[in-house]
Amino acid sequence: MTAEPDMRRPHLNSRFAAMQGGLFSPVTKADVGDGVARLQAQGYRILSWADPWFPDPALSPAVRAALQESIDAANTAHYTLPIGDLRLRQAIAEKCRRVNGLELDPARNVLVTPGSDSGLWFAMSALLEPGDEVLVPDPSYPSNAVNCSLLGAVPVPVPLDAADGWQLDVEAMRAAVTPRTRMVVLTHPNNPTGTVMRRERLEALRDLIVEKDLVLVCDQAFEDFVFDGIELVTPAALPGLWERTLSVFSMSKGHGLSGMRVGYVVGPDELMDGLYGATVNVVGATNTAAQAVAVAALSDEEALAERQADFEARRHEVVRVLGAVPGVKVTAPESGFLSWVDVSALGTGEEVAAHLLEDARTSVNSGEPYGESGRGYLRIVHGCFRDPAELTAAMEDVAASLRRLAEQRGLA
Repeated sequence: MTAEPDMRRPHLNSRFAAMQGGLFSPVTKADVGDGVARLQAQGYRILSWADPWFPDPALSPAVRAALQESIDAANTAHYTLPIGDLRLRQAIAEKCRRVNGLELDPARNVLVTPGSDSGLWFAMSALLEPGDEVLVPDPSYPSNAVNCSLLGAVPVPVPLDAADGWQLDVEAMRAAVTPRTRMVVLTHPNNPTGTVMRRERLEALRDLIVEKDLVLVCDQAFEDFVFDGIELVTPAALPGLWERTLSVFSMSKGHGLSGMRVGYVVGPDELMDGLYGATVNVVGATNTAAQAVAVAALSDEEALAERQADFEARRHEVVRVLGAVPGVKVTAPESGFLSWVDVSALGTGEEVAAHLLEDARTSVNSGEPYGESGRGYLRIVHGCFRDPAELTAAMEDVAASLRRLAEQRGLA
């Protein structure tokens, strides 16, 4: 007699089961599921994808040449070391010395990852135990909180204040510390606000971390473009923080290598030894050809300067166009290519983003996924499109749509 097949199905663990990937219900977060691809295929304008000059060509001539050379190289079909090709780790160490004030041994303090998202996950997973509490500035990059939940830790949001320029509120962080607090996870410069955290705030954070015996994971994906002469301070370079910090960096934002998927983590020997030991199990090895391209990009100062000048101008263009809309408040970001726009007079971020999707056929990010403080805000990626005129046209369409909404709300 043949046994009846067991029709029971496996279930995700509770942490992953709480996630929504868009298969059974719609999701509003641009980088979840295939929502952006479907919108793009239908002719929608995408201002929700933090990928410089998307969807247009973004590689500089020097980097393009390095990519072609890497494709033709004999080793391209083979692994590098799981921790990364030594040439790239050496180039990263030199960049961190010059830009971040960190003296690194490329054989001990640098780990190459397939993008900074995987680096952020790896760094957090190496330091957290289930039940640990993590202080997360709010608003900030959604993965800061989501990673905690997926790892069985508890994200503790610490609100930032628009009136304070979205700077760190270290006293509020101090008040949020409990015996279960293990980590601070910081996005600096901040995504979505574009805020560059000031030295005195970071020094106060350092003092809190040392006093309370905490660790810091700092994501510096948007560090490459800082405006208005503001000082960029790498927290790990502050006395007393190097030993307690894993810093995560990206080649995607400043160097325009989003599709190459190259990031890196740097930290002290005591922390990196465990990461080095587990890399093959978690990361495998970052794409060989992409690592060769990253070496070329790190020395391409001309390309960085071109994007710096481009995004410097674009942030003011967004202020000029959207700032004239009744009920809309926007200030030029201090870094990167993201505009953080206050539309609270017009509705919640989700409501206004939905309006723009329908009325202007334009996808932007609602502020809610970035934290409760993001309610009433939009994140608009003004770094999209290679031609600045196309960005201006997009902003004018968005502004016209927001004016129509303002009229409906009785504001115009």
